[in-house]
Amino acid sequence: MTVPSAMDVQLAAERQAAARLLLAHPLVTAKGQHADVFPLVRRHAEWLTQRFQRVLGYQLLVESAYARLFKAGLGHRSGHRLVRSTGTPFTPRTYACLALALSVLVTAPEQMLLSRLVADLKAAAADAGVELEGTGRQAEKRTLAAALTQLVEWGALVEIEGSVSAVTHEDSGEALLTVDREITRALVAGPLTQSRDGAEFIRRGADPGFGGPRTYVRRMLVETPAVYLDELTDSERDWLRTRQRRESQAFSDLLGLEAEIRAEGIMLVDPEEELTDLRLPGTGTVAQASLLLVEQLVEQLRPENPGHPATGGELVVGVPIPGGLVERTLAGLVEEYGRRCNWQRGLIEDLSALRDAVLDLLSRMRLVAPRHPLRSAGEGLPQTYSESVPDGRPVTDVSAARGGGDDWVLLAAAARYSPRVTVSKAAVPQPDPGTQQELPL
Repeated sequence: MTVPSAMDVQLAAERQAAARLLLAHPLVTAKGQHADVFPLVRRHAEWLTQRFQRVLGYQLLVESAYARLFKAGLGHRSGHRLVRSTGTPFTPRTYACLALALSVLVTAPEQMLLSRLVADLKAAAADAGVELEGTGRQAEKRTLAAALTQLVEWGALVEIEGSVSAVTHEDSGEALLTVDREITRALVAGPLTQSRDGAEFIRRGADPGFGGPRTYVRRMLVETPAVYLDELTDSERDWLRTRQRRESQAFSDLLGLEAEIRAEGIMLVDPEEELTDLRLPGTGTVAQASLLLVEQLVEQLRPENPGHPATGGELVVGVPIPGGLVERTLAGLVEEYGRRCNWQRGLIEDLSALRDAVLDLLSRMRLVAPRHPLRSAGEGLPQTYSESVPDGRPVTDVSAARGGGDDWVLLAAAARYSPRVTVSKAAVPQPDPGTQQELPL
């Protein structure tokens, strides 16, 4: 066994730090928030370019002033959303404003006034048949400000005098802006020229290309909180089963991620808690209510004897959540914790809004899922699905799971938030004086 030298260890650490930064922040600039790590990206550009292409099929562009990792998508309803400074997700109209602004900036002068940018953006909207003031003038101004603020954060726009937030002012405030056309052109990662509409753009963006099942599964592993066997095609599932240990080591070396392998699927865990845009436990009303809800759902719905495929049992990917259980449980949580824990008043008084927000977070965390397939039949899954899953019966068919209805399924990974510990008395060794003991779980 060869012991790595101190230089080898340092080299591996630098490459891993650069790779982690790019995965979490696909656009890194020399003068931006992560300027301290940007030199590592430049130093190891060739290695990073080859590794990202080989492992994930991602293209990496490294220039003197910025580095852009062009990630591919994962298909419908699988994107990472943009949010405003308040945490509110971008609406479709905000994305429309962002796209229109990009279309203007790619050919804009190096410096321009905010009023000129807004005027050009409105002209581009008219050419595209997009009505910008359809939801009320002030609301539309805030939407536009959110899109322009995102461009400032990315470095496509630099505020020289004033701020882009001036578009929300009643007196139409002004600002002087510098446009970075290179960054602007590098922002869009998808195949725009090959797509006739939005649906085709998403489909082409999720195409793993020559990498096939291998590339798609690897992207799923690094870009989602958990990968369940029932959301993979037969070829993807077969590849993962035969390679999961080897892939786990590869992701550990490249990104410092630890694999948790279960019969139901795999998740990659980041011990540093840096490579995620979702956190549970977390702060705020929605995160706190979500954690309490999932814990109670697991306690109420956990199968008593789920068994294991290796011993002839059935694979329990998830269990159906009976209708009304989420609402009843949340109502009890609001009563017990809402005012005492200073939960957001608007959500306390609107149980439906709280339910939607909680289920949205839990579904993005892959702890619950609607009872319908995550990928359409046209994307490789079987054409037929079970029409319904009767309440009380575990979901066991991993080749055609989550079929029918608008109800929800509690998925296997949710059990991590309500662990059940069993200690076998016969297996507990007698303590040896002066030594530390661990109890088998």
